[in-house]
Amino acid sequence: MSNVRFDATEVRDEGIFQSAKYGKSEKITRDYVETAIGHVLKKIDQSLNQFTDQFPAPSSNNQVYKAIDNVEWTTSFWTGMLWLAYEVTNDEKYRRVAEKQVQSFKERIENRVSVNHHDVGFLYTLSCVSAFKLTGNSDAKNAALEAADLLITRYFEKAGILQAWGDLKDPKQRGRMIIDCNMNLPLLYWASEVTGDQKYREIASSHVKQAAKYIVREDASTFHTFYMDPDTGVPLKGDTHQGFADDSCWARGQAWGMYGFPLSYKYINDWDLMELSKKISNYFLNRLPEDHVCYWDLIFTEGEEERDSSAAAIAACGMLEMVKCLPLSDPYRDYYQNAAIKIIKSLHQNYTTEVEGEANGILKHAVYYKGGNMGVDESCIWGDYYYFESLVRLLKDWKLYW
Repeated sequence: MSNVRFDATEVRDEGIFQSAKYGKSEKITRDYVETAIGHVLKKIDQSLNQFTDQFPAPSSNNQVYKAIDNVEWTTSFWTGMLWLAYEVTNDEKYRRVAEKQVQSFKERIENRVSVNHHDVGFLYTLSCVSAFKLTGNSDAKNAALEAADLLITRYFEKAGILQAWGDLKDPKQRGRMIIDCNMNLPLLYWASEVTGDQKYREIASSHVKQAAKYIVREDASTFHTFYMDPDTGVPLKGDTHQGFADDSCWARGQAWGMYGFPLSYKYINDWDLMELSKKISNYFLNRLPEDHVCYWDLIFTEGEEERDSSAAAIAACGMLEMVKCLPLSDPYRDYYQNAAIKIIKSLHQNYTTEVEGEANGILKHAVYYKGGNMGVDESCIWGDYYYFESLVRLLKDWKLYW
């Protein structure tokens, strides 16, 4: 597993086309950030009773999230928002609801409710790893470790990857990895840290290097999906499930890469991951419209196609994480700091639900799955979470849940 190698020099660096756009120092005041967080807390409070025993659906319908049981891959984003709210306010009401939801996640993993996919990383990092880090909750720790044990059953050693979803024995599903999985890997790194067992770390390291090698294209764009032969390890093909076309670049996928590769760097200290992160970030920035919020696929840079505010929020978090990792001498470091702040300001000013009183989401104009006509130009709960996380990152020296 540890022998997987990739070479970041095989991926081109476009640089930043409009250096003046992101080269000028972009400031943001504490008052501005606190005002933006105030809106987030207002919307959380508006829904706290409704989403105590249930959770928001993945995306809204006419700007309103319906209440669902703990069955989707997205439910932890709400719980993660509660933990962020608890951190910035010290208000026990958020902790009480979050801890009640930790029990729901404990029961979910014990009963294997809709966990046959790699997104147990999302589910248990934001609900239970966060709870354990903040409060020492032993139920949360044990549930997250059980989730990590389940996640590594999706590992194909010859291919060096974790299969995203689908039956591990189904030949039509086997060997599929997707760029999203970068964000599921921190659960495994954490499991190695708390148990001392390096198998979790080795699997995560193997997967992220295979993603770097095969999902990232030569021009620094990304496939959404890539297939490996799980029995031989032979790379097969890349395509898309949620992007515009197999050879386009799905914006949220690019953002998952911008955040996920630096997170793995933090744990395995492979500098090639940071070099790769810079190249895919530059590709992303070069395709942003004037207001800095991407279209749902980066093949679009103007026109009437929908934006994806959720991808923009993820990308902002990724760049803020990169800034922490890059040396002061790195020529791109200030660009990423400035770009992240510009994105966050644009989201706050143009994409939030401040004037929509009935809306229970936070960010408007997100896209869940355009091809399936799901959550198009709506709120998406992960967008709300990452927007909140980006603000908390600007407010304080935030300790990662990831």
